[in-house]
Amino acid sequence: MCGRYVSPDDAAIEREFNLVRTEWQFPGSYNVAPTQDVPVVRVNKEGERTGSRMHWGLIPFWAKGVQPKYSTINATIEKLTDGATWRGPWKRGQRCIMPATGFFEWQVLADGKNKQPYYITLNDQDIFGFAALWDSSKRDDGVTVESCTIVTMPANALMTEIHNVKHRMPAILTKEDRDAWLTTTSDDAFKLLRQYPDTHMVATPVSKRVNTPKNNDAALIVAARVA
Repeated sequence: MCGRYVSPDDAAIEREFNLVRTEWQFPGSYNVAPTQDVPVVRVNKEGERTGSRMHWGLIPFWAKGVQPKYSTINATIEKLTDGATWRGPWKRGQRCIMPATGFFEWQVLADGKNKQPYYITLNDQDIFGFAALWDSSKRDDGVTVESCTIVTMPANALMTEIHNVKHRMPAILTKEDRDAWLTTTSDDAFKLLRQYPDTHMVATPVSKRVNTPKNNDAALIVAARVA
């Protein structure tokens, strides 16, 4: 799963993803949490990459703009094509990329109670993209809400050691697969959902301050001493 991550600022995303006609302005975040508005990259009707801000936690088009009572921040690969929440945006080709510089995951310690947070980065991409879906839903007052979710899958060897209960990880795209994820058919896009090689992932133990979403500063990604 992926429930917290680090997001670049607007300028860094525009440079990395070669965005056009994007009107947004926001700082980077060291502790992006569910239900916040987050930056996503998608293609417009002209086939150009563009950026948008969306609610993190997918609200299906049929939900009248109301967040479901169950968690929708992650879409499991196993239910991507037929799950009631995911099959609509999947069949409509509503795929997007959620840019990140890293993400957090928690390892359950030997006592079975305490957890150690880790900050996960890539050694071959300074800024990378989560494979994601988006949807739009209209509220009763007529306002349209756009929202997104990160695709997750079974963990690779490194993430199995860290996420040692559910053994899940986010689907991370290679640079070469970004265009195809955004523009290809659903069948071909599904083939791009592969475990990112653990040889290209770096896990650093960090402070438990990250457990609190209101903490949002560079100290959150600094290596911490593990007891």
